[in-house]
Order: sequence, then C-alpha cells, then structure tokens
Amino acid sequence: MKFLLTGAAGFIGFHTAMRLLDRGDEVVGVDNLNGYYDPDLKKARLGNLGGRKGFSFLHLDIAERSAMAELFRVQRFDKVIHLAAQAGVRYGMTNPHSYIDSNIVGTQNVLEGCRHNGVAHLVMASSSSVYGANTKMPFSEHDNVDHPLSLYAATKKANELAAHAYAHLYGLPITALRFFTVYGPWGRPDMAYFSFTKKILAGEAIDVFNGGDHARDFTYIDDIVEGVLRTADKIAAPDPNWNSNAPAPSTSSAPYRVYNIGNNNPVALMDFIAAIEKATGRTAKKTFLPMQPGDVVKTYADIDDLARDVGFRPSTPIDDGISRFVSWYRSYYGV
Repeated sequence: MKFLLTGAAGFIGFHTAMRLLDRGDEVVGVDNLNGYYDPDLKKARLGNLGGRKGFSFLHLDIAERSAMAELFRVQRFDKVIHLAAQAGVRYGMTNPHSYIDSNIVGTQNVLEGCRHNGVAHLVMASSSSVYGANTKMPFSEHDNVDHPLSLYAATKKANELAAHAYAHLYGLPITALRFFTVYGPWGRPDMAYFSFTKKILAGEAIDVFNGGDHARDFTYIDDIVEGVLRTADKIAAPDPNWNSNAPAPSTSSAPYRVYNIGNNNPVALMDFIAAIEKATGRTAKKTFLPMQPGDVVKTYADIDDLARDVGFRPSTPIDDGISRFVSWYRSYYGV
C-alpha cells in the first residue's frame, strides 16, 4: 500500500513510518519541521528514515492548501495516516493561531485531499485531551466530550466533527484515534518524562505540579503504533446498529469510528517519577507547584472497543518502557 504520513518527523510519525516500511509499504512523509521543539531531533529521526527503501520525504506545511492539493493529485495515495498537529496544551495560551493553522486548516486540507483522490481510509490522530472536564473513569468513546479544557483539545474535537461530516457526505472511511500520554525512545522534549529525565541526570530539580496528585494512562510508543497500523488495516464501516434516537459518539451510520489507544492502567505521577529514578539510578530533587491551567488530574482509557474490533490491547509495563526510554536518552545525548 502507498501511504501518506503527515507529521513524519514527529515522535509517533517516525515510529509509524518505520513499522510501515518494515512490512513493505511505501511511505510518503510530510512535515513542516517547525520549531515548537528542537528541529534537530526531528531531522535526526528523518535521518534514520532517509535510507529506507520505500520512503520519501517532503518538507511541507499541511496548512498550505494548494501544495496539499497538488500532493494528493500527483501521488494518488491508497491510505492516509494523519498525525501532524500543533501539539501541547499550555502552548495554546500563548500561540493560539498555530493550533488553528495546523490542526484546523491543515486537517481540512487533508480531508479535501482524501475526498477528491479516492483514498480508501483516513486514520487521524485525536487525543485523550478531548475528554476535558469529564470525571467518569475510565474515559469511554461512548461518552460525551463537549467540555474541552484547552484550545488543543477543542481543535482535536473539531477535527473529529469535521471528519464525521466528510464520512457522512462523501462516504470517506475515517477512523479517529484518541492517544493517551505517549512516551518512549525518540520522544518529545516538551513532555514531562523527557524533561524529568534530562533534569534528574543533570542533578537539577524537577517541577511537580498539583503537589504530585496526577495520574496518567502512560502508553508506550510501540503499543500506540500497533494500534495505528491495526486500525489502518481495518477500514471504517457504517455501524448497522447505530441508533439516531440514542446516537453513540464512537460509531455512525457513516463509515466513521473513534477508538481510544491507552495502556488501560493509569500510573500515579509520583510512581512514574520513581520509575525514572530507578532507570537513571538517581534520586530526583522535586519542586512542588500548583495545578497548571488546561491540565487534568487523571486520564484512564477504556479500550474495550479497540480490543474487540482489532484484537489488540496495549500492555507494556511502565518500568520496561521507561527503562528503554532512558537507555535511548543516554545514547542519543551521550549522557
């Protein structure tokens, strides 16, 4: 199969590209290599992909309408995995337009490209952030998600709504995947586990928000990618049991599906820090701070639908995943 992979230089995009190439697919990757975090890390990821048979890369911003239309017209993709986005929760408070440009305009360009060029299936990244103010645990795709707590979350919810409209209007099969706190080698430096590791190894204090009273459904990157590939291979179809009198948010009479991909096992933040301390062999100096705007106390994924439909449940233990990340970090940064 020939895939378009947006966000190919990103954390999840890089690992997804490697897996697609391993199984013999052709991958055309696009990324704008923006400076939200270290572009050199993105270039290093691309360096590992550059020599692989079947991979090509275009330095392209998905918000550029004419360039995206031309890309789809010329390349004629079988399927699209759309991972490109302006990431981060708190960054939206200082640079909101970047979220509109990338997440809203960029996704619209992807939807139009798929619509006009016979793409068989679009798989797109959503986020656990869409659950916002919800407190019912575990978070289920069958629950309402109309109370986002950040602009990032609001744009991801908007992406899901636009995707459903395209599935309904044009019969375009679309699957939206809500990722839960992804971590692992080649990860994002803006994520807590990355900065914690960096500071602990340097002997610096780490900032622990909300007094450490957080829990996250930390999901190892290999589990995320397995879920992405399995859902990409299972083309979304209309749900024959969908009832408009009691509409389930995760399915539709259109070819549209929503799945959580999480470890289904939330880990307390202090236990997560302890796992990093164990892997680094260092004790963290901690500065306890109040809750940050836009943050949530706990995430916890219900993954029963994913397991039922594609036969997969993420299962990497936190100690194993953190150990692999710290080993990569020491190697990559020469620590």
